[in-house]
Amino acid sequence: MSSDFETYEQDFATLTAEITSKIGRIPKLAGEEKTQLVLNVDKKLEEVRELLEQMDLEVREMPAQSRGMYNSRLKSYKQEMDKLEKDFKRSRIAYSDEVRNELLEGEGASSENQRAHLLDNTERLERSSRRLEAGYQIAVETEQVGQEILANLHSDREKIQRSRDRVSAAEFNLSLIVTSLLCLFHRVIQNRILIFVLGAVILLTIVLAVYFNFRGQ
Repeated sequence: MSSDFETYEQDFATLTAEITSKIGRIPKLAGEEKTQLVLNVDKKLEEVRELLEQMDLEVREMPAQSRGMYNSRLKSYKQEMDKLEKDFKRSRIAYSDEVRNELLEGEGASSENQRAHLLDNTERLERSSRRLEAGYQIAVETEQVGQEILANLHSDREKIQRSRDRVSAAEFNLSLIVTSLLCLFHRVIQNRILIFVLGAVILLTIVLAVYFNFRGQ
C-alpha cells in the first residue's frame, strides 16, 4: 500500500508543478486565452483533489504503526493544495502590467466610443426636442385657430338666430296684413253685393212703376 501512496505522491508532485507553472501564466493573459487556461487549471485542480482522496483512503487502510507518518505527509499535501487554490483564485483576478495597460487602452478606446455614442444620442435628443417643440407650437396655433373658428361660428349662429327671429316677425306681420286684406276684400265684396242688390231693387221698382203707370192709362 505504501508503494501506491508513493505513486500518488509522484503524480501529485507532477500535477502541482504543472498547476503552479500555469497559475503563474494566468495574470499575463487576457480574454479567451486566459479563460481557456483558467478552465484547464481548474480541471487539473480537480484531478489533484481526487488524487488526495485516493491518498487519504490509502492512509486509512495502512497499519496503525505507519499511519501517523503518512498522515503527516498527506496533511502537508493538503496544505499545499490549499495554497494552490488560493494562488489560483488570486491569479484569476490579477493582471500583469502589460495586460493591464492593454486593458486600460481598450477601456480608453471604449470610453471614446461611449463618448461618441453619448454625443450622438444627445444630438438625437436635441433634434427630438426641437421636433416636439415645433409640434407643440403647431398644436397651440391650431388650438388658437380652432378657438377663433368656434368664436366665429358662435357669432354666425347668433346672427342666423337674429335673422330667423326677424323673418319670423316679418312672417307674423305679413300674416296680419294678409288677414287684414282678406277682411277688407270680404267687406268690399259684401258692399258690392249690397250695392248690386240695392240697384236691382231700385231698378225693379222703377220698372214696376213704369209698368203700372202705362197699365193705368
